[in-house]
Amino acid sequence: MTFKQLNETYCCFAGKVRRCLRKREGNTDRIAPLSKIGHHGRKRICKITGDRKLCARMASMGFYPGEEVELLCREKDSRCILKFQGGTVSLDTTASNNILVQSIE
Repeated sequence: MTFKQLNETYCCFAGKVRRCLRKREGNTDRIAPLSKIGHHGRKRICKITGDRKLCARMASMGFYPGEEVELLCREKDSRCILKFQGGTVSLDTTASNNILVQSIE
C-alpha cells in the first residue's frame, strides 16, 4: 500500500482527531485522560496514546477516535468500567491513562 492510498484510507480518523482537539470559543469541555475525568456520563474518545501494543489492543476492541463511550464507574487510580457498543468493558489504569476523552452533553 502506498502512502497516498494509506492517507486516503485512514484520513477520516485524522480528521476526527483534529475536530476533537480543535479549540472552539466558548467550549468549556476539557480533554483529559479517562482515568482523570471526575464525573460519569457520555464521553467522546479524542485520542489514544501509548505504545504500539496498547494502541493495537484498543483498536481490536473497537476504541477509535470519535467513538462514544459511557463511563459507568470509576474509582480514583483504579479500573474504569465503560459501556461501549452494547457491552460493558473494564479497563486497567494503563489503558485508561492513555485514552483521552471529552465530555458530551
